[in-house]
Amino acid sequence: MKTQPRPIPAQAPGIEVKPSTIDGKGTFATIPFKKGRKIAEFVGEKISRVETAKRLRGKRRIRICGLDTYWAIDGSVGGNGTQFINHSCAPNCSLRQVRGHLIFFALKDIAPGDEILLDYEESYHDDNKKCQCGAPNCRGRINK
Repeated sequence: MKTQPRPIPAQAPGIEVKPSTIDGKGTFATIPFKKGRKIAEFVGEKISRVETAKRLRGKRRIRICGLDTYWAIDGSVGGNGTQFINHSCAPNCSLRQVRGHLIFFALKDIAPGDEILLDYEESYHDDNKKCQCGAPNCRGRINK
């Protein structure tokens, strides 16, 4: 019996999810985003640090982002496409917490078709996880 691929949840306006040359699926702009403009909010299920630890066990791809020292957002549950934003050592967006929400902002002008990329800096990935971004300034691993 052939298994059906998991459907991609509804996506935030202005982005689409499709295959990435960096890793798996990526998030791509469908509209222009000017430098400094909000791209989208990282959404999903709000989970505790205990639940985060459970969900991280044995995972190769992580779609969980820390909100603070206790809470995290699991974008694989109820995400909007931002959970597929890949890491790059040459990012074109940043992630900021604004009144309890995680918001992506353009670091430079992003054109339709460009992959939206974030420097994870500190993530739930192992500190030795190799980076695959291919940027000229690549530091060789995802976390700083």
